[in-house]
Amino acid sequence: MLDLYGVEITSRLFLGTARYPSPKILADAVRTSRTEIVTVSLRRETAGGKAGGSFLDLIAALGVRILPNTAGCHSVREAVTTAQMAREIFQTNWVKLEVIGHHDTLQPDVFALVEAARILSEDGFEVFPYTTDDLVVAERLVEAGCKVLMPWCAPIGSAMGPVNLPALRAMRAHFAEIPLIVDAGLGRPSHAAAVMELGYEAVLLNTAVANASDPVTMAGAFADAIEAGRAGFKAGLLEPRDMAVSSTPVIGKAVFS
Repeated sequence: MLDLYGVEITSRLFLGTARYPSPKILADAVRTSRTEIVTVSLRRETAGGKAGGSFLDLIAALGVRILPNTAGCHSVREAVTTAQMAREIFQTNWVKLEVIGHHDTLQPDVFALVEAARILSEDGFEVFPYTTDDLVVAERLVEAGCKVLMPWCAPIGSAMGPVNLPALRAMRAHFAEIPLIVDAGLGRPSHAAAVMELGYEAVLLNTAVANASDPVTMAGAFADAIEAGRAGFKAGLLEPRDMAVSSTPVIGKAVFS
């Protein structure tokens, strides 16, 4: 069981809700993924008048918990205002905090991120910050009040998978008591399994599922991979060795002259 700000969650897959081919495919993918939490952008909800209300009705019918995000925000003020509006609309103190600093890589502006996290935490929000794998930035986010961290493993939507496994491993070791959720850059189920094998608590996906040829099947594949990776971590993975080690015992072996 995963504890996030006092809420117990069974599924370790969080699913984004953007860019699916149709509402039905989105709904089917959510169900197949077995997720209990979906991220929703305030811009998605408020754009298009009645369409926003229909979208929220669709999500509500799925019986999952909503994690609003501040996607597309590029300043502290914009992110804080968006989070406050999202709290009113979605009736939750949870917020996935994004403050983008680079247009091409969509890398977080870590300075603005820490400031926005501090403001929102003091305002009663329970913040899920989208950050880099930098340990110092992560420390500042924890000091700002974050009880969950969401480091990237590659730029958003890149599907590159974990490009810096040593950094992710170091973050896991450094923040042993804090839930870590890999957010952004995963492209294949094997990528998700790899980060879960490091001991991460969960994975957040959107593009890899929504843009697949068959989003529903891909959602199930990621769900299975995440469970397998978590099970492998808990079972105790065999670390790489510098030489071969025989798996067949020599004692008791027949000797022929």
